[in-house]
This record gives sequence, structure tokens and C-alpha cells, in this order.
Amino acid sequence: MASIHPQKFVEALDQRTLKDSIIIDVREPHEWDYYHLDEAKLIPMGQIPHRLGELPEDQDIYLVCAHGVRSYRVAEYLQENGIERVINVDGGMAAVGMLRGFQYD
Repeated sequence: MASIHPQKFVEALDQRTLKDSIIIDVREPHEWDYYHLDEAKLIPMGQIPHRLGELPEDQDIYLVCAHGVRSYRVAEYLQENGIERVINVDGGMAAVGMLRGFQYD
């Protein structure tokens, strides 16, 4: 399974090199409300099986959660269901927030 270091992910966001990709945040709405990326789309982990049709098969899908554990599980699930172009953001929003000067938790 592919993963990306949070520093490289933040650099790619800042340099706008992820334009042909989609970012899915698999946290819960209250976590999203606390802190999220404007570029991301919220699909909570429990809704993923019902919303597979919303995910492109022809784009890279970056998955993010709080610390990288839920997004890793979602990446496994997606790959098991034929969606191959998934990349887990190591460390999740806690790592991304820290790199952007935001104390996540």
C-alpha cells in the first residue's frame, strides 16, 4: 500500500501539485469541524462502503484521518474492493496540523 510522509503531502498541497487527485478525510463530522483541509472531502469511515461510487478509479485518492490509522484501514478496504490508486497520509491531520502550526491534539 502506498503512503506519503506528511511533510511531502503538505509540500504537494502548498505547491498545488495534487490537482489531479482527490483528498478524502475519513474522520467524523465533529473532527472535521475542529480542523480540516479545504481541499478535502469528508466521507466518514463508516460511510465508505455505501459511497464507493463517489470515488474515482482514474485519480489518486489521498486518505487522511486523525493519526493515520483509520485512513490506513480505509485504504486496505478500497484496495480490496478494486480501487487501487489510494495513498495513506502518514500521521494524519495531527501531523499535517503540526507542520502548519496548528496544535491538533
